[in-house]
Amino acid sequence: MVETPRFMQGIYRFGGEGLEKPVRLEPPVSYRVPADRRAQFIYGRIGNPNPELVYLLLTRNEKPMRYFPCGAIAAMNIPLFVIEDIWPDSELEILIGAPAGLKGLVMIDFGFIEI
Repeated sequence: MVETPRFMQGIYRFGGEGLEKPVRLEPPVSYRVPADRRAQFIYGRIGNPNPELVYLLLTRNEKPMRYFPCGAIAAMNIPLFVIEDIWPDSELEILIGAPAGLKGLVMIDFGFIEI
């Protein structure tokens, strides 16, 4: 079977509602694994130009899967950050946790393959 690269990437707006209450990005960042494939993450990159720590929360079928904190005015690279398969029909979404009242942008570049 041929592997197909897929990406969740872009610059997204957010309005923080507190670190304990992750929210959707604008526009929402989600992806459904096709019914006849599975997916594996290859890498993740995050850029946080904001003056406060934020974190990205990768969810699978609306349940937390991985947390990725990124310090204020910082960037990070996460090679091979999820090593298990993501099963067919799984719904992936990236949420953000940020201090209440913080409005800002975040840069995301997550790459994975469909198998």
